[in-house]
Amino acid sequence: MTRRLFLVFSTLVPLAAVRAADPAPPPAAPAAASAPVAQKEVTDLLERFVVWLHHFFPNIDDQLFHYLACGVVLLAAILLRHVITNVIFFYLKKLAAKTETTLDDKLFPALEEPVSMLMMVLGIFAALTVLQLSERADNIIGNGAIIAVLGVLLWGFIRAGGAILDHLEEIAHEKHMTVATFMPLIKKTLFVVTVIIGLIIIADSLGAKVGALLTSLGIGGLAFALAAQDTIANLFGSLVVVMDQPFRVGDLVKIGANTGNVEDIGLRSTKIRLLDRSLVVIPNKAVATEPITNLTRFTGRRVEQVLGLTYDTRPDQMEALIDQLREIIVGEAEVDGSSVHVYFRDFNASSMDIWVVYVAKNPDFTAHMKLKQRLNLAFMRAIEARGLSFAFPTQTMHLPGPLAGKLVAAVKN
Repeated sequence: MTRRLFLVFSTLVPLAAVRAADPAPPPAAPAAASAPVAQKEVTDLLERFVVWLHHFFPNIDDQLFHYLACGVVLLAAILLRHVITNVIFFYLKKLAAKTETTLDDKLFPALEEPVSMLMMVLGIFAALTVLQLSERADNIIGNGAIIAVLGVLLWGFIRAGGAILDHLEEIAHEKHMTVATFMPLIKKTLFVVTVIIGLIIIADSLGAKVGALLTSLGIGGLAFALAAQDTIANLFGSLVVVMDQPFRVGDLVKIGANTGNVEDIGLRSTKIRLLDRSLVVIPNKAVATEPITNLTRFTGRRVEQVLGLTYDTRPDQMEALIDQLREIIVGEAEVDGSSVHVYFRDFNASSMDIWVVYVAKNPDFTAHMKLKQRLNLAFMRAIEARGLSFAFPTQTMHLPGPLAGKLVAAVKN
């Protein structure tokens, strides 16, 4: 099945040698007897081409003419490669530049080199077949053709897939989709899967017992899984990160005891640049099990603080101050007015406490700190303007009159 697919892409690649000089078809070799009919037809087509071309030059020795035909086929492949690269793809890229989508701008340059290489590979193996080498040499050429052509096709598929994924990543970034963060991980995973499948197809095309090989790999894979539990756990951890999408590259997160910006999400680990600019690499197994706090995804920042006033504050002063503090906070455009709470809450050991709560609309940390500083300064000015003062931890001792007199006298002496 794979060989027939191979022949669809390479109608000039023969896998069996047929002598062109004989008027009747030669008997098939045992190796060629099991080859698909399509393979023999392609080989016969090349041989008929050589015989037809030889009729125009009957005086040239048959063996020498096959070498000349080899050169003609190789030259034709070079010219075809030149036409495809410098003409067809040139106009395709010019046409792509006029379209609105950028997919074709990425796809055509990605396919240019693989298609060019495919033409050369087909030309080289077709030219070698025309030489009418030995049966063993033809078998080697056939196997080489399978490996080379399927390898080039695999390369082209990877290049085209990469261009498509790059285009999807670009769209995801434009639309601010969370999946954009995980596109590098997706591309790495698909690349590994594609290479493995490609190698299996090539092995099957060469007649390898892929079924038995996969069975052996299954048994070996079980032993490997037991020996590489941590690695497999990290791979599954990366899948959990991709599916849950708790963060993306660039987010400020807290994972366990580590707080920093996510720089890379890989198959095995996640890299975080800490606040002190050092780099920590966290296995994805730990990422999947540790609590994750995404500090970038604040919808707002809640502020809760206590203002302690001295005990010489009168009730009317406290009430007026509370109303003024509430007006100051609500007057800020960056504060959610429905979240504001200002109350005289506690009689503390050294202070009378005013409880202040509000939510900043802007989740940005710098903007939040500027707002908090602006309001704190406004609180200080309001308290100072009313002749009040902040409390700090103090203790007052009350002593009976005679004892106090003795202490004063002792201090004077």
